[in-house]
Amino acid sequence: MLFDTTVRGELARTFGATLVVILTIVLTMFLIRTVGQAAGGGIAPQDVALLLGYVALGNLPTMLSLSLFVAIVVTLGRMYRDSEMVIWFASGVGITRFVRPVLQMAWPVLLVVGLLLLFAWPWGNRNSLELRDRYQQRSDLSRVAPGVFQTSRDGESVFYIDRESTDSTDARNVFILAQTKTAESVTSAKSGRLVTEGDNRFLVLQRGQRNEVAAATGERTLSSFETYRVLTGDKATQVAEAKPPKSMDSVDLLRQPNLRNQAELVWRVGMLLATVNLLLLGIGLSATNPRRASNWNLLFALLAFFAYSNLVNMSQALVGSGRVAMGPAMLGLHGGVLLLGLALLWWRDHAAVIALRRPAS
Repeated sequence: MLFDTTVRGELARTFGATLVVILTIVLTMFLIRTVGQAAGGGIAPQDVALLLGYVALGNLPTMLSLSLFVAIVVTLGRMYRDSEMVIWFASGVGITRFVRPVLQMAWPVLLVVGLLLLFAWPWGNRNSLELRDRYQQRSDLSRVAPGVFQTSRDGESVFYIDRESTDSTDARNVFILAQTKTAESVTSAKSGRLVTEGDNRFLVLQRGQRNEVAAATGERTLSSFETYRVLTGDKATQVAEAKPPKSMDSVDLLRQPNLRNQAELVWRVGMLLATVNLLLLGIGLSATNPRRASNWNLLFALLAFFAYSNLVNMSQALVGSGRVAMGPAMLGLHGGVLLLGLALLWWRDHAAVIALRRPAS
């Protein structure tokens, strides 16, 4: 009882500290990338914090898995370096005896990882895509910041406006530079507004002029207008596209078992199974020689974690391309890693017993 309590308490403390460090590093990286996307016009600036939350929620299972794995390797590695393991081994406690307190501490984390992968992951991806699509489907005029030149989505027009308010449908002092294969035109107007008719949106300019130059002949045409109406090329209502598999609920993936959906299921379930297998690998990889000044077991453990994660992604790609079936892919990868973890525990356990029974020379 004292053994289990001691190991669980130290594992929990190390796990908490590791999770805080990893969250800080990863969230900082995501924040820099999200702010860069907002500066480049990919997302709305006011949605940066919300999108950061969705991205962090989607990557939280990986961060929890890595934190749990590192906590096991660091905690048990410290016990090896401080010769605590020698005492436990001499008392008849083998390395496999550490599996029970590790599982007792880790099962709430495993439960959270499973819920996040099966439910929170598609929900966060779905909301992130909606935020991006909503911003990208706005009209070119509404995406232009006052006093800033900005290129349209198709790259054929450059807009400049001076708005008095945040109303996305009205603007004043509008400047539009449009370039096509046949002509280049410069249009300026005192004011403009967006008008919706059916599925089309029109930009209605008032009191302005238009200077057009033909690309083939160089002929110039200058015209003034009181009202000028331009089709913006945007649709007021967008037809909903098929949702990508990563934004679909797990139940919907099971109901529609095509290759892409099966590949997504392989990744979601595979990450949960990988978290369980990493517990066994962490116990086996934590062994170190207390007489060595350097400690390489953490480095080897991190390499094993990233290699395992890449193999999970590779299995997803293989299932999505139809090269490997869903069942053999999961059984081959995760079953093989499970056998490797059990074999490593058996080898560590018997190596410790052999070392204690070896007569001194």
